[in-house]
Parts: sequence; structure tokens; C-alpha cells
Amino acid sequence: MDLKDSYSTDYVAGVDQAFLGNRIISGAVLLGESLEVISRASCILKESFPYIPGYLFFREGPAAIKAVKRLSVRPTLLFVDGCGINHPRMAGLASFIGVLLDIPTIGITKNVLCGDSELPERAGDASPLIYNGVQVGHLLKSMADCRPIVVAPGHRVSMSSSLEMARRYILQSKLPEPCRLAHQYVNQVKFISNYLDIL
Repeated sequence: MDLKDSYSTDYVAGVDQAFLGNRIISGAVLLGESLEVISRASCILKESFPYIPGYLFFREGPAAIKAVKRLSVRPTLLFVDGCGINHPRMAGLASFIGVLLDIPTIGITKNVLCGDSELPERAGDASPLIYNGVQVGHLLKSMADCRPIVVAPGHRVSMSSSLEMARRYILQSKLPEPCRLAHQYVNQVKFISNYLDIL
């Protein structure tokens, strides 16, 4: 895992997961420089690992990796719905995906898995997230009426750049745009899959 900046914003993507029965659905969305959608890809796999906090990669990682690999262009920066180094073992889902695909990644979560931070008060404010005396991310107040999100480097992105990129892509939602679109897309795939099951 490398936390030195080695990314570009040429092709920014997001990947998110949803669940339907015993299946894990992963959806990835790729954006161009002007945030136009270039590609979408999904993967549906049967669960092969139980839900254990701190071990999400073993449950969600295989589907997420397959979805990202199915995009028409390799991302130059990937937002992952999951922890980066803000993890008890300093390597969450975003870090694993980044290392295995050798793609720069940033982890975005809605809840703190480990560490302590002051709550930022105003939209755009961020506070360091500290775990065992080490900064592992930021709490970012992305919108005025929302709880802060957690932003952390995963792989090939520095601490400061992970926050800068998250802020850059906050548009109409508390989540960075690649995350928002991936979340929207994976839920569309889930809806269609559920509809086909009913038929």
C-alpha cells in the first residue's frame, strides 16, 4: 500500500455494493473530466463470506473488483464505498481493491469504524480522524443538513489529496459524485434483479 500521490482525474470512478438475498451486487460508474458518464458495469455473486465488521473485503471485494474490471476504461482514481486506512489493521476495502488492481483509491464511509475526531460544524469543514495516535482520515461535513462522512486514503492517494478530491466532487449530495452515481446505479441493478426473480 502506497500513500503517495500517483493519480489523475482523467477517469474517475465510484463503486458501491448492495445485497439481495444471498447475493452481493456491485456497481461501478466511470466519469470523464467533465463528469459525463462513460461506462457502467456490474457484477452479481453469491455470498461466500459472512458479514464480520472489519473484514468486508472478503465479503464484498470480489464483486467490487469484477465490476471495476468490467468498466470500458481503467479508472485513474476510484472512490470506494468502504474504509481505506481508517481501519483497525490500516487496510480496509478501498485499500485492498486499490492494491489488488493497482488503482488509486479513496475510501468513503458514513460511519466511523475506528478512531476519534471532533465533529465539523459547517459545510465544507473537516476534522482529522485519529486512531492510536495516527491520522487515518477526515470527518468531512459535506452538506449543512447532513452528518459528516468519513474520507480516507486507500492506495496511491495521500491524506490531503483524499480530502481535496472528496471536496472537489461534492455536488448535489453528501457523497462525492462518483459515489452517488455508483450507489444509484447499484440500486437500479438490484431492482431489476429482484424484478426478474419475481417473474
